[in-house]
Amino acid sequence: MATTKEVKEKAKAPPEISDARRIITLVVGDAIAFLVFAAIGRGSHGEATGLAAIPQIALTAAPFAAAWFIVAPFAGAYRRELTVEPRKMAIRTVLAWVLSWPVAMALRGIFVDHAAPPISFALITLIFNTLILLVWRWPYALNNSLKKRG
Repeated sequence: MATTKEVKEKAKAPPEISDARRIITLVVGDAIAFLVFAAIGRGSHGEATGLAAIPQIALTAAPFAAAWFIVAPFAGAYRRELTVEPRKMAIRTVLAWVLSWPVAMALRGIFVDHAAPPISFALITLIFNTLILLVWRWPYALNNSLKKRG
């Protein structure tokens, strides 16, 4: 039988995020991050970026997102403990993107450029996708951490 203190503490504690909800949130956020990267890139090259261009933006984002979703789970980017550890989330996100990045460049080279992408493009992709992923993943973990502390 639970004590009054245990009942009160349980009532104050935030509900645990289910694994399905946590993973869906991370996947959707990551997909949006790659779409944002693609939209910014297309805009910087004078290509269409409005609502009518969503299919083209998705195609531009596809090699980067595909590489991420192939590699990131194996690199631990979707581990439960990262959900409430902002520093660990940031480190693991960077590691997962660094490991995904060569795959992204290969996919882009095979399906879009039909050659190796220029090194300047590859470095911009490395840096800006890292930043965009961190801009949303770190605050996500921070918010969950603050909720956990109560």
